[in-house]
Amino acid sequence: MPSGTPDPTTAPAPTSAGAAPTAAGAAPAAAGAPAHAAAAAAGPAGPPVPAATRRRHAVVGTGSRAGMFVRSMLTTHSEVAEPVAWCDTNDVRMDLYDELLAEHGRAPLPRYTPDDFSRMLDEQDPDVVVVTSPDSTHARYVVEALDRGVDVVCEKPMTIDVDGLRAITEAARRSTAELVVTFNYRYSPRNSEVRRLVSEGAIGDVTSVTFEWLLDTVHGADYFRRWHREKASSGGLLVHKSTHHLDLVNWWIDDVPEVVSALGRLAFYGEDSAAARGLGPRPALGRDGAADDPFALDMAADETLRPLYLEAEEADGYVRDRDVFGPGITIEDNLAVLVGYRGGPVLSYSLNAHSPWEGYRVGINGTRGRLELEVVERTHVHPGSAGKMLGPDGKKAPVVDPSVTHVDAAGGARAFGSRLVLQQHWDEARELPIPEGVGAHGGGDAMLLDDVFLGVGDDPLGRQAHYVDGVRSVIVGIAANESIRTGETVRLSTLGIELDAPAELSAPTRA
Repeated sequence: MPSGTPDPTTAPAPTSAGAAPTAAGAAPAAAGAPAHAAAAAAGPAGPPVPAATRRRHAVVGTGSRAGMFVRSMLTTHSEVAEPVAWCDTNDVRMDLYDELLAEHGRAPLPRYTPDDFSRMLDEQDPDVVVVTSPDSTHARYVVEALDRGVDVVCEKPMTIDVDGLRAITEAARRSTAELVVTFNYRYSPRNSEVRRLVSEGAIGDVTSVTFEWLLDTVHGADYFRRWHREKASSGGLLVHKSTHHLDLVNWWIDDVPEVVSALGRLAFYGEDSAAARGLGPRPALGRDGAADDPFALDMAADETLRPLYLEAEEADGYVRDRDVFGPGITIEDNLAVLVGYRGGPVLSYSLNAHSPWEGYRVGINGTRGRLELEVVERTHVHPGSAGKMLGPDGKKAPVVDPSVTHVDAAGGARAFGSRLVLQQHWDEARELPIPEGVGAHGGGDAMLLDDVFLGVGDDPLGRQAHYVDGVRSVIVGIAANESIRTGETVRLSTLGIELDAPAELSAPTRA
């Protein structure tokens, strides 16, 4: 276990974008706090319904990302789903989720430690296991649940290494149960529109893709405070974060990755970078930073972070606000990846985790033209803004992930928003309308939850991800890590993981 990392099942569950909880998808805070007020505003659970009509969900990992699923089961999807057990080692965080249940008239749930996972399956007989624990722990829960015939909803990434990926793939192929991977970015209307245009042949046959993802010095820095800073826990940003982006490309062009080459380094965060830039001594924890330090994080002042993390530290030793320029960081902050696809297209992908603005740029080239998408999710960052940005209620709150909660103001020459441009050969460029999304991650979270809990209805774009899609995205990140380590190009066929979908694979039903 890396230094400073608790038993991995005890650390907070990852958010889809690595964010601190916010109103749309937060884990619960203390009674009466803004996070709970927002949950209540989402609507009551409604009248009781017969238990037989609801599927039983055991939740593994009671950190921030679990809140999206739990809150949905208590409100918008309470007719079809209910939580029946917690599995974690942190009693403080499980207490907070029990408080959330109490607000909806529900009794506390049985709780189990990771060592008691098998007993939980025996005693609670869940229909579904929701896995929102740290990335390095996913495989053990997914494999056992599938082998027991229990459906699984797994947060991305499925796992962080080849051994875990092989175990999950083999379990999914031999099991009659379903495994769903939650790629909410597919559901964002702007990303769905790219899929539609490419699949309808607007640019002809795809020849190449460029994809640049920029994390700013609020959101990007946050990965270097948390357990994600240790590659043994998260797989690094190419596995934890880029799995979203790699899945989008796989889905957009409907192709299978085949060969990977990558470069990466820790160039901005970490103690060596700090020393090279003459930053001088710094406190070990973000909470002890100066008031004007843009990398300080005052968890005590926040109604969500304080109970969920600061007050839970003694339960398992997990510290959420380690200094981003401190020792022990083993992940990269600048990354470049080349991916060759089975059908011929080539992807050039890059990620930077210390940009002055946040968003992404995509260019897809084809035999008939080019499609471009630019998304600006935050135009700029002011010094000291980590933990001090205006939230949607007008109060100062840590808005780490701007794709979850929009707090942007005027950005000078850079405008907030999305722009989709199509230019076909021998024609002028045309800006195309993008359907408006409502809620977190460009409107993706709400639609994903409908598919997860209600089952896939009409889905002409194929937005709900099968386990094979999870395999195809994370294996690129795993191979890229290997390429960075060895300096060699990696052919995915040498990793011994099956990338083709079984013939019998059909659309998942519901969780």
